[in-house]
This record gives sequence, structure tokens and C-alpha cells, in this order.
Amino acid sequence: MARISQFGSEIAAIAIIGLSFLIPFITDSPFAYSTHNLIAVAVTAAFSVYIMLRMDLLTFAVPAFMAVGGYAAAIASLKGGIVDSFALTALSFIAPAIVALPLGILVLRLRGIYFVLVTFLLTQILQLLIFETPGLTGGTNGLVGMPATMIFGIELADNKSVLLLAIGVAFAAAVITALVSGYLRREFAAIEENEVLAQSLGLVVWRYKVIGFVVAAGLAGMAGFSLVNMLLTAHPTSFSPQSSVNYIAYTIIGGRGSMLGPLVGSTLLVWMSSIFSTHGEFSEGLYGLLIMVVVLAARGGVVGTVAALYRRLFRQTRATAATPMVGTVKEAAHEHG
Repeated sequence: MARISQFGSEIAAIAIIGLSFLIPFITDSPFAYSTHNLIAVAVTAAFSVYIMLRMDLLTFAVPAFMAVGGYAAAIASLKGGIVDSFALTALSFIAPAIVALPLGILVLRLRGIYFVLVTFLLTQILQLLIFETPGLTGGTNGLVGMPATMIFGIELADNKSVLLLAIGVAFAAAVITALVSGYLRREFAAIEENEVLAQSLGLVVWRYKVIGFVVAAGLAGMAGFSLVNMLLTAHPTSFSPQSSVNYIAYTIIGGRGSMLGPLVGSTLLVWMSSIFSTHGEFSEGLYGLLIMVVVLAARGGVVGTVAALYRRLFRQTRATAATPMVGTVKEAAHEHG
């Protein structure tokens, strides 16, 4: 039943993102385009956090891998002349995945607070590398003036096209997340429940953790490309270590138990941040407060809490419907002696 529920949530998440392709054809509002662009980037990055949380690993390295993917696409576009959207999306996935493979073998030996600390430091170190290599990354100025990407020979230069590409990247990220978390569902669940016990029962834990870490890095890289393509600039401030709190908040507040959680959390929080943009400096504090509330009062997040309320209501409805039936059966038995 749980497997069917997980499968249903994965299909629902992919379907919802697929339906969002209609948004650019429904409205011409620049505010709607900007907000949905940010939501698409946030959802893609939150899927990276979701993959890691499936193994009970909290990572702060999402901005680091976003930077690797975003800068790889920007360099390929500016210096290599590559503007094909499929090629840049693939590059933004592969580049951070390659970086993550040796890193994962090293850092995934750590657990708990030590793993959290190391992933946070990775983002800090990458920021320093970006600043100290101006010949490659543009340093503090970043890489500006990216040309518009193309798909099937069509230039994606206007706001509508950029939003469609961001939704396409989010859709691809959702499909990858569903395939990986579905194929490795039992292995990830065993690691999440009790890593030591899973290892003692013969599960090669490090292998599945490395696979999850590499895929999560690739997803973050795709989010980085989407962000760079939206801004037409690859700048270090777009990948600050503090932004990792946002992506973790999207996933935990939305609900870490299913793919719908990152989708719902990203949509709600990015939309709220856009509405209250005049007080955006308080967003990280608000996210931290919401995480505390969720951890203390509703560990399933928004999606988990709504699902629990629905199940409780459904059981009460069935119990209410069954009561008169039992009475009817007793009456019938009494009439027939």
C-alpha cells in the first residue's frame, strides 16, 4: 500500500509539473513568469535535497553543485559556443555528478552532524574557488552576457521561452527523481531506517549512498543551469551557502515523505516570498522558524499532515457508514430467529 502511495505521489508530481507547461499560454504577466521561473528552479533544487533525505542525509551542498552546473553551462555557452538546450542541460547534470563521485566516496563515510558540516564547508570552499579563479569564472564579476539558448533551431530569448525551458528542466528532474527513488526505494528505505542493520544484513550501503549523492548533485546542477539561464549571468551570489537553507526548507516544510513535498513546499514558499518581496530579508529567518514548527508539530510537512488528516477522516467516514449496517444485520438476524 505504501509503495502504491509513493508511486502515486511520484506520478502526481510529474503530472503537476507537466501541466505547468500551460502557464506561459494562460498569462502574459511578467510577475507570474518571474515567480514560476523561481518556483521551477526551487523545485529542481529541492528534488536534490529530497533524494538525500530518502537516505536520512541532510546536505548543505546543493548551492555548490548548482554553481558547478550553472558555471559549466555558462562557460560552455560563452567560450565554447554551445547554445543547444539539451546539450547544456545534460552538461549541467554530468559536470557536478563527476565532481560528486570522488567527493561522495570520501564524505559519505561521515554521519550526522559531521556530514552536515562537511557539506556546508564544501559550499564555502567552492565560493572561494570561484572568487580566486577570475580567468575561468569571472571572479566577483561573474560571467555575464550569456547568449540565448536554442531548441530544435528555435531561439529561446523571450520570457515565455525561458519559462518553458525552466519548466522543462524541472520536468526532467522530476522524472529522474522518480526513476531513481522508485528503482532504489527498498535500498533507500533500509538505509533511512537503520543503516547499520542494513549493512549487517548484506546491503552494500556505500554504493547506494554514492549513487544517491551523485544523482542529487546532478539535479542541483540542472537547477543551477536553469537559474543561470533565467538571469543570463553566472554570479557567485546566486549560489551563496545561506541559500542551502531555502532548499532544505522547501523540502522539509512541504514534506520529505514523497515527491509532492518538495513541489508543494517550493511552490508555497517561493510564492509567499514573491508576494512579500519587500520583506525578503526576513525569508531565511521565517523558513528556519517554519522548519522548527514542522519538526516539533508536523513531521510529515504540509503533504504528510494533509494525507494524515485525510486518512483519519476516511476511517471515521467508514466507521460511521459501517455502524448502521451492523445494526441492520443484527435486526435481520433477530427477525429470522
